[in-house]
Amino acid sequence: MNVESIVNAVLAVVWSPYLVVLCLATGLYFSVRTRFVQLRALPDMLRLMFRHERSDAGVSPFQALSLSLSSRVGVGNIAGVAMAIAFGGPGAIFWMWIVAFLGASSAFIESTLAQIYKDRDAKGQYRGGPAYYIEKGLGQRWYAVLFALVTVLAGAMLAGTQSNAITSAVNEAWDVPVMVTTGVLLVVLAAILLGGVRRIARVAEWVVPVMAVAYLLVTAVVMVLNVERVPEVIALVLRSAFGVDAAFGAMIGTAIQWGVRRGVLSNEAGMGSGAHPAAAAEVSHPVKQGLVQSFSVYIDTMVVCSATAFLILSTGLYNVYDPAVDGVPDEARLLLGNLPGVEAGPRFVQHAVESALPGFGKSFVALAILPFAFTTILALYYMAETNVSYLCRDHPRGWVMGTFQLLFLAATGYSAMNSATVAWALGDIGVGMMSWLNIIAILLLQRPALAALRDYEDHRRHGRDPLFNPKLLGVRNTSVWAQ
Repeated sequence: MNVESIVNAVLAVVWSPYLVVLCLATGLYFSVRTRFVQLRALPDMLRLMFRHERSDAGVSPFQALSLSLSSRVGVGNIAGVAMAIAFGGPGAIFWMWIVAFLGASSAFIESTLAQIYKDRDAKGQYRGGPAYYIEKGLGQRWYAVLFALVTVLAGAMLAGTQSNAITSAVNEAWDVPVMVTTGVLLVVLAAILLGGVRRIARVAEWVVPVMAVAYLLVTAVVMVLNVERVPEVIALVLRSAFGVDAAFGAMIGTAIQWGVRRGVLSNEAGMGSGAHPAAAAEVSHPVKQGLVQSFSVYIDTMVVCSATAFLILSTGLYNVYDPAVDGVPDEARLLLGNLPGVEAGPRFVQHAVESALPGFGKSFVALAILPFAFTTILALYYMAETNVSYLCRDHPRGWVMGTFQLLFLAATGYSAMNSATVAWALGDIGVGMMSWLNIIAILLLQRPALAALRDYEDHRRHGRDPLFNPKLLGVRNTSVWAQ
């Protein structure tokens, strides 16, 4: 068996239908348990997002949000959406919306837990995430170590997905050799990574909003140029999602599978990655950052992913009907020279914009993917570094961190030069492994997060700024909050 066959075999095991059901069921369960906090608390989410609390130990809520969005808003929002449409039909977008809405409650739980059980590293800065709350909340050190090891590996895998999309888009737009793109990428990455979390947070704080607004503006222009097709696009998504058309009848299961898989890869709800930057924020109550991180799921999927989907579908470039197969969409082909969807992901979007804005589309999408993917790599590095820090917190870490940085850069460069099929499959495996471990953990450890939510709402009802006191809630092992 070759590498691609082995990777695909592992992917089939990790992303079984059971994981799809688990993601949706967990999101629905937490939505009910929190009384749909993702809807009720929208005003608070918007208010808290721009609070500027920070300290020597922690970054501001907005910086933590930007760092989280750096991880969430990546090539999954561009190439990943194209792949979801290619393999699952337009209906996959509807299921991405569903997993975002339900997953926002899962993101709230995991981010609140990350704040409750955060710790300080050797430099006095906040660190936290699933490994920390698994050990402190569940008392299962072995499970925490397993999650940390898996997350370090997954971070490198997912960074490779991002770097591969960068080289593909740049090559398509300007015919730049992969080796040149990879070399420049790694040099710039190395320069920023050595600056630590504060430099990463500062880069994310400025780059993420600018790149997202620019991308949305161009998408809006393309949709205005094709405004007469927008109603049909909405109808197409809904018909495809529920198999109303005979052409999509056989694809309902595939639409759900790809919608959930690409949705989780994009917004990371329940995966645990967003919990790492959430723990780094300086807030007076864990629920504050839980709400901010919950809103980031909406920004990622409801806004950016939806923009890409409407961009592709409104230009009329989605046309994968094969008359030789009774009109059923051919799941393996797009318009672009019969390229399989995984290879054509960035190129599909580039050609969509190019069809509406000739001479501009390919270059613009390449320029959009560059900061999207680049900041995601930075956020993934921070996530993986946090888990290396967790694993080595009782030992000298200088040489360990140096070795880890080199290995992370090497993995990023390797996937950039590898086939897109392997790069995306490895990324999906990383997402799947983290999701299995983290979802089980937050289901077992939900009570402190739910108690914190009730406490926060009680403070708000009485007109007080919520201040967290874990002793009053019977929550233990919260070393930072006890100080």
